Amino acid sequence: MPERFPRLYLARHGETEWSLTGQHTGLTDIALTDRGEANARSLGGRLFGCQFAKVLTSPLQRAKRTCELAGYLDSAEICEDAVEWNYGSYEGRRTRDIRAEERPGWYLFRDGCPDGEMPEEVGERADRVIDKVREVDGDVVLFSHGHFLRVLAARWMDLPANEARRLLLTTASLSVLSYEHGLDQPAVLLWNDDRHVTG
Repeated sequence: MPERFPRLYLARHGETEWSLTGQHTGLTDIALTDRGEANARSLGGRLFGCQFAKVLTSPLQRAKRTCELAGYLDSAEICEDAVEWNYGSYEGRRTRDIRAEERPGWYLFRDGCPDGEMPEEVGERADRVIDKVREVDGDVVLFSHGHFLRVLAARWMDLPANEARRLLLTTASLSVLSYEHGLDQPAVLLWNDDRHVTG
């Protein structure tokens, strides 16, 4: 029987008003919508029966509330490094507006954000989270944010942070990172599973 390697479950927070409108939501501490709360509960249903050696969550309320509604907040540890990308001057703005009004051709995963973070800086935070996870004996679940989790997945596979542009995530989705034949072969086991999400 093949060896069962540790897994890192990635849970993106539920829908917010800004995720609906496509506004960059970094450190703004915005709440879930009613549908976001319902989908966070459904995410908990998807995780039912999983045994986690550690539960981590971003300190921002949209991730913490998702963690709570999924049924894991009581055992969760706050992970400051798992906050969303700091969008700086682009906080609350949409990509199409930034390109139309200020910076044609701007691309987050290449250019970063003025007064915010560059991709490599987000990658350094992701590396610290990965190091923390790899110290755990067993499976881990992390409740966090779309762009940050995409960067974390890229770094898990030893790819540059900007390769996260190839990995899309919907709200309240579930993804799983693990390994193939050994701990020196990190891989994606499941990506952007949102079968439980309504709307």
